[in-house]
Amino acid sequence: MGISVQGKVALVTGANRGIGKSIVDAFVKEGAKKVYLAVRNTETTTDLTQKYGDKVVTVQLDVTDDNGIKALATEIQDLDILVNNAGVLSPTDPLSDRVEEALELELNVNLFGLVRIAKAFAPQLEKHQGALVQMNSVVSLRTFPHVSTYSASKAASYAITQALRETLGERGVQVLSVHPGPIETDMAKQAGLEEGEAPSTVANGIVESLANGDFHLFPDPMAKAFEAAYQGFSDAIVTADLSE
Repeated sequence: MGISVQGKVALVTGANRGIGKSIVDAFVKEGAKKVYLAVRNTETTTDLTQKYGDKVVTVQLDVTDDNGIKALATEIQDLDILVNNAGVLSPTDPLSDRVEEALELELNVNLFGLVRIAKAFAPQLEKHQGALVQMNSVVSLRTFPHVSTYSASKAASYAITQALRETLGERGVQVLSVHPGPIETDMAKQAGLEEGEAPSTVANGIVESLANGDFHLFPDPMAKAFEAAYQGFSDAIVTADLSE
């Protein structure tokens, strides 16, 4: 099962910068019918609306606001592809005085945000036989001390993504779990990473993986090294049918 972006309607959370912005560029270039730019501050998408005109529509969305998400899901009824890209990173080591604060913030956005989004939009993704794309990370698989809480939140969101693959897959909805390594974004700089791959590497990979019907995407060189080591376990355990 695969889905082409061409002619489809997509929604991208965190669409105003970094990887999210590149996903919008890639989807429009690929021929998407319309892309909803889901952001907390609707004034931050001016450059995209000027560039793409009526190909994009800005909508207000905070992934921590359950009522707001439900209201938007009621308002939007033509969605084919949902990209849950919005995330937050608060660099924290596991013995920091603020570790609980950082973990609470990151779980609320990175984990519960996914759960809220998936619950609200699942009915119309099923109706349109669409796709859910979840932005996870290589740190979903291997943590580093200075991003320990972020890693915990992304490990949890990856676990939910695996469950969504089976639950939504039974309803004809494709699920894609994206695991980038260092990408040149503001979030990466927060983590102390001054160099990384271009966000377009991730965006173009998403277009290709959706068309191929993939579950995992490891888009950049570091991520591909993770993929090489993880592939055997994934094939035997994560994506295998263990019901027999």
